[in-house]
Amino acid sequence: MTGFLGNAYLWVKAFHIVFVIFWMAGLFLLPRYLVHHQEALGTPQAADWVRRETMLGRMILSPSMIIVWLLGLTLAVNVGLLDGQPGLGWLHAKLLLVVLLSGYHGWAVGYARKLAAGQGSLPTRRLRLINEVPAFAAVLIVVLAVVKPF
Repeated sequence: MTGFLGNAYLWVKAFHIVFVIFWMAGLFLLPRYLVHHQEALGTPQAADWVRRETMLGRMILSPSMIIVWLLGLTLAVNVGLLDGQPGLGWLHAKLLLVVLLSGYHGWAVGYARKLAAGQGSLPTRRLRLINEVPAFAAVLIVVLAVVKPF
């Protein structure tokens, strides 16, 4: 389907996928940083983790998420999201998961700020489990986008 994007559709889709990869890379990396940062609280290495987390957020995570949203919404409108096109249940589910993943992104950045202030409150084991949220979300999102089960 090309919709209003015409010949640009495949280019927009390609760049959407590229920036999804960048965003997911950051979402896989930041929670691991948080584990190491929390373990380093009270040591001189804690400042290094603050710097790494800040750079990751500013250079990869936030810009990628913004571009993913802009391109993704453009693609969604292009396929008829706002026109009430039938058969887009998969897209609604995908958007819900992306909203939840964006919330996870916000939580992780917020927790990095707490750690920067020396206020880590989660057990390391729980942080390690939380690391798996982006992977689980990515699997569901890809299945929805490729298989379009409903």
